[in-house]
Amino acid sequence: MKYSEYNDDIKKEIYEKYDYLAGIDEVGRGPLAGPVVTCAVVMKKDSHIEGVTDSKKLSRKKMLDLKEKILKDCLAYSYGYANNHKIDQLNIKEATHRAMEDALNGLEIVPDIVLIDAERINTPIPQLNIVKGDLNEYAISCASILAKIRRDDIMINFAKIYPGYHFETNFGYGTKAHYEGLERLGETPIHRQTFLRKFHERQLSFI
Repeated sequence: MKYSEYNDDIKKEIYEKYDYLAGIDEVGRGPLAGPVVTCAVVMKKDSHIEGVTDSKKLSRKKMLDLKEKILKDCLAYSYGYANNHKIDQLNIKEATHRAMEDALNGLEIVPDIVLIDAERINTPIPQLNIVKGDLNEYAISCASILAKIRRDDIMINFAKIYPGYHFETNFGYGTKAHYEGLERLGETPIHRQTFLRKFHERQLSFI
């Protein structure tokens, strides 16, 4: 089904036709360091948690509150991961798809349909790929929130292992503080080599 065809009528048809709908989303495609984290979640069909939306629109405090409610209201959830080495080996798109497939395969319930935020993965389960799915589809929004909290927690822990890059606040994205850390301290084992090419080129230009 084409992305543009997803609307309220299609949504109603899907929710009436299928019992178990899995929402899948990813977090962490853009950072210079750390993993991509994906989440697959099967929510109760009558679930309606006030405030659930795209994780990018929520504060960490709000997400933590929603996370607890999502975990209480879901039927199953699972995470998938692609570390920086896998990202460098496969490329970011393929690594993300593999992590999504791992999250889906880790569910204790086999869903009847998979709802994904604008991606298509390798699975025999019927799937619907929705543009801005993390904003427009409830189950994907729930997956987005769980994935975001999990990845943030990972990067906060990495900040303790690799201080000086401000991973606890930038979560590996290319902020000014992160680049300053790279210039002072060099790379860490969690940095994505394929994402640092421009940084390396800039460094070489000063030699």
